[in-house]
Amino acid sequence: MKTGASLPIVTFRTRVRDESVGGPNPYRWQDMTTADYFAGKRVVLFSLPGAFTPTCSTYQLPGFENGFADFQAQGIDAIYCMSVNDSFVMNKWAEAQGLKNVTVIPDGSGEFTRKMGMLVDKDNLGFGMRSWRYAAIVNDGKIEAWFEEPGLMDNCPEDPYGVSSPETVLNWLVAANAEVAA
Repeated sequence: MKTGASLPIVTFRTRVRDESVGGPNPYRWQDMTTADYFAGKRVVLFSLPGAFTPTCSTYQLPGFENGFADFQAQGIDAIYCMSVNDSFVMNKWAEAQGLKNVTVIPDGSGEFTRKMGMLVDKDNLGFGMRSWRYAAIVNDGKIEAWFEEPGLMDNCPEDPYGVSSPETVLNWLVAANAEVAA
């Protein structure tokens, strides 16, 4: 992906809480499109190899969650975390992480990730097809800034992390906003 590119148009199969469903699992299916998430908003999108995995759960997701007010102060409307996991897994991970500020997007079949050019094979870890770690500033469905971890490849023996960290993305926003103000 490159700065200025439009996000691919896909439909995400999500599960949303709906008390009218009743019972111990009051959720229903709701299709959400790229436009539903990104149209008319300036957001941070970050994607990672998997829910409940160590770097994702310890650093990346909590960093974006805890830094939400700082991102808002820099003109960000929402923060989205995407992974090639189904909605059941993503919802449970969001619950386990106590998310209040970051919205999870399930890319269960990897369609969005594939169209972004970021789908990689992680069979070396027993994961199958997953997302390479990246982040982006997306303004009304177009990529404003792109943060991709180095070494994009199938079965990467490492899990690079830093370029797509909350700190890196926030620093870019602060610098970009200072440049505009000058």
